[in-house]
Amino acid sequence: MPENYTDPSGNTEAFRAFTQTPEATAPAESPSRLPLIIGAAVVVVLLVAIVAWLALR
Repeated sequence: MPENYTDPSGNTEAFRAFTQTPEATAPAESPSRLPLIIGAAVVVVLLVAIVAWLALR
């Protein structure tokens, strides 16, 4: 370990500086909602088709 290494848990100031680095505070990307929207649209279309088929029988 290098001699100039500062343990971030050694004091509060160093720990806060360590936890507020850009790598640690970068927000994680949220997953895409497109598959959910497409799936919901397919379900709606299928339900409408089933209801129409039953109504016209």
